Amino acid sequence: MQPTLRRAGGFALVGTVAVAAPVLERAAFAPFAAVALLAAFVITDGPLFDVFARPADRREGRLNGLAGFALAAAGLAILATEIGLPVGLFAAAVLVLAYGNLGKRLVAETSDNPFLGVAGFAAGGSAAGVGGQAAVASLTSSPVLLARFAFLAVAGTLVAALFREMLFERDDPVVMLSTGLLLWLFDGLATGVGTVEVAAGLAITVALGYTSYALGTASVAGMLSGVLLGLLVVVFGGFGWFAVLITFFAIGALSTKFRYDDKKRRGIAEENEGARGTGNVLGNAAVALACVLCFAASGSLPIDGTLFQYAFAGSMAAALSDTLSSELGGLYDNPRLITTLERVPPGTDGGVTWQGEVFGLAGAAVVASVALGLLPGVSTLGGAAVAAGGVVGMTVDSVLGATVEGPGFGNEAVNFAATLVGAAVSALAALVVLTAS
Repeated sequence: MQPTLRRAGGFALVGTVAVAAPVLERAAFAPFAAVALLAAFVITDGPLFDVFARPADRREGRLNGLAGFALAAAGLAILATEIGLPVGLFAAAVLVLAYGNLGKRLVAETSDNPFLGVAGFAAGGSAAGVGGQAAVASLTSSPVLLARFAFLAVAGTLVAALFREMLFERDDPVVMLSTGLLLWLFDGLATGVGTVEVAAGLAITVALGYTSYALGTASVAGMLSGVLLGLLVVVFGGFGWFAVLITFFAIGALSTKFRYDDKKRRGIAEENEGARGTGNVLGNAAVALACVLCFAASGSLPIDGTLFQYAFAGSMAAALSDTLSSELGGLYDNPRLITTLERVPPGTDGGVTWQGEVFGLAGAAVVASVALGLLPGVSTLGGAAVAAGGVVGMTVDSVLGATVEGPGFGNEAVNFAATLVGAAVSALAALVVLTAS
């Protein structure tokens, strides 16, 4: 057995102690605190040290990795017993990371394919997350809600996998704590999670993730970001919301790949063969994610949830409008700077072509049409509000590109600002329409 697999198995065994939290009650933190103390000050050599030691631990002569893991679990245990974090979510957060890492290491024994590694993490973490919640429910005589447990386990696993791709192995404590806190948020919003929505959300988003990676339209981290976003949109928003989201991702990805070699010769091609990373995905979709979470919480907010629906669609219209404007418009000659209309070389930030503007208008219209047809309560004027948000967001993106984009304000920040403006314009326009009617 490889040392990395043996170590992952050891961490998984330590993490399994989390399911005893209902029995230990307020002392649930104690086993993990004891492990942390032993790892930091007692176990400095011998068989146990060899099982848990990472390369950095061997250099320092101390099991810092195990100590950090155990301290993070102890912290979550205190949140569960003293602050109100559901005990099942505490167990899930610990287990999805521990068994996710084990699943990834098991795959690594036979393959170094990064997608298969992430799939192993997702399978191991999701299964352990469901099992941990079910075990806690049994120990507390609570109902076993498999659909809800599955949603939370998979969402937590995707969060953990994404953070693990972005961070380092030594950052497991940050991953665990972040996963636990986000699961707490998702649990509070998932008041009406149904079996159909969860099953469909899982099936659709897994298919989306595999397709995006297989076609080279997203990196592993970008794929995880998209899959997590898709799952949350289906569960918290619905299938109409997902249709709007996938319209952007599908058409945007195809436009990025369209005549890629020509774009490369012109110096305007996306890096990494057009595969979108986490920064690109979140730059375009962070506002949409905020909108769907606010929609899920709208019952507790003094704002009509319908406005978040328009804001969501407006942000996606802006994202697709800008993507088509740059990816397709950049194939044409004689771009002009949007602020001065002087001619600039292709690929210049803020440079636009009339063809690109037309493609951008078409992108906004496509998203508006999908919203009109599939989002409940969106009227013809509401569709126009979505399209307007898309066009304004595209224009703002170009203006920011011509004026402030640079090392301190990169492309992802510009995309975020443009989608935020698109969301605001659509929501305000919809408010006027709804008020007038």
